[in-house]
Amino acid sequence: MELKLCVSKSLSRPFCNSSHIVGRKAPQLCSCKGNFTKASYLSTSGNGMSLVAKERVMVDTYSFRMNGNNGASPNIYFSKRVLDYLDDEYGGVVINPENLPSNPSVFASVLRSSLSRWMLMGKKGVWLKLPLEKSELVPIAVKEGFQYHHAERRYLMMTYWIPEGPCMLPDNASHQVGVGSFVINENNEVLVVQEKHTAPALTGLWKLPTGFIQESEEIFTGAVREVKEETGIDTEFIEVVAFRHAQNVAFQKSDLFFVCMLRPLSNQIMIDDIEVQAAKWMPLDEFTEQPLIQSDNMFKKIIDICIARLGKKYCGLNVHPVVSKFDGKLSSLYYNIVDAPDSNCQTTSL
Repeated sequence: MELKLCVSKSLSRPFCNSSHIVGRKAPQLCSCKGNFTKASYLSTSGNGMSLVAKERVMVDTYSFRMNGNNGASPNIYFSKRVLDYLDDEYGGVVINPENLPSNPSVFASVLRSSLSRWMLMGKKGVWLKLPLEKSELVPIAVKEGFQYHHAERRYLMMTYWIPEGPCMLPDNASHQVGVGSFVINENNEVLVVQEKHTAPALTGLWKLPTGFIQESEEIFTGAVREVKEETGIDTEFIEVVAFRHAQNVAFQKSDLFFVCMLRPLSNQIMIDDIEVQAAKWMPLDEFTEQPLIQSDNMFKKIIDICIARLGKKYCGLNVHPVVSKFDGKLSSLYYNIVDAPDSNCQTTSL
């Protein structure tokens, strides 16, 4: 097999300073001018190139046999180390963060040679997850052409697109997801809270318990959890009655806010004094007559929808567990069935 060692996409000195020649000094192979040197790929693994999707690659070195041209000595061998990685299902690689070199100089050399190898293999996207304790490796990855993708409390995810042309890797999440819970008891009282930290315009407002959905959390379980955390009240999810979609809410991210109706299973309030100033059961009429509710079109519409649902003049979205053949995973599909035998609502315009 003939491999061209110089490629059209620029890598930072792809074959320099990371080669180890058996018995002689490593040649400089960074120039793309003149005749290409012929090379044969020699894998140090018995599996060779037969990789399957998501299979861990245990090989950490690969070797080349150089066939000299123009009088150069034939059969020169050199090898390069490769970062431990997994093949993803889209023709890219995911670097194993647990086996990253701790030494920045070693990381720089191995990362450079790994990119060279993956380019020759025809790989596409490269995912590099750098834990917080290895943050000193970030500038090295940036120098090699990696870009930021997203960050969490304990790591930074970076990406590198190998082929020419636009990057086809998916962007970071574009939305945050919040929930608000309408909880009303048998006395026609709504569970409301006053938050400790709020915008000046909302000072004194008694509002519905709200919060954000956590990672890998369902909408309905998040609504139940937030009510429990803020007020101590146990609840049962009934329906999603509405949702709002707003743009540029936080750090240019969009916001999806789901209004859920919940049934209370307990009555004794125990507030979370970190986020909540006060909580109580408030008569529905008193809640809706608050000036801030009456003067805000969105707040007022949400309450109108919830009241219509109580009067069985509106149908919300129930949660239904389903499994798709596309991924084989259990998902939650939200929809209503008006003509179901146990339906207690009807389609009436508000």
